[in-house]
Amino acid sequence: MTSTDHRPTPLLRASGLASVLFAGAIFGAFYAWVCTTMWGLDDADPRVAIAAMQSMNASVRNAVFFPSFFLTPVVLGATALLARSSGRRRAARLFGAGAVVYLLGGLILTATVNVPMNEDLATVAVPDSVDAAAEIWDDYSGRWQFFNLIRTVCSGVALVLAGAGLQAIGSIGATRG
Repeated sequence: MTSTDHRPTPLLRASGLASVLFAGAIFGAFYAWVCTTMWGLDDADPRVAIAAMQSMNASVRNAVFFPSFFLTPVVLGATALLARSSGRRRAARLFGAGAVVYLLGGLILTATVNVPMNEDLATVAVPDSVDAAAEIWDDYSGRWQFFNLIRTVCSGVALVLAGAGLQAIGSIGATRG
């Protein structure tokens, strides 16, 4: 057996890079909501915040957002399987853990908490009264941001795990055990 027999296949390396890219894309999307979008909406007139959030929620279901949101656990899981089949058990565990963390704390959390909240907000007619709008926005924003923070942390953990998995793919000592 030569030393080149331990090199990762181009497919495994590409899959590892795709895993980091997908996890990074969804982490970045959720992170942007944490530190800019929601803070900006909280500072805006609550009537504007409600209308803006309704528009953003209506536009998020698109072909650009779909891959990072829905396919991240698929790509991470596929990379875990490829790593496992090439004998890189540590890398397989890292990518597999990333898939599970994002699936539970990102995708499923979003589908069961954030999306229903968004759908409820979509049915609200923006009131003319600033006070009435403030009450609606205050009830929505704090809870939505709490769960967004959880999915941001989980997608960040998935990104770290994918990065560690990618590193483990290329390191024979770290990948064979």
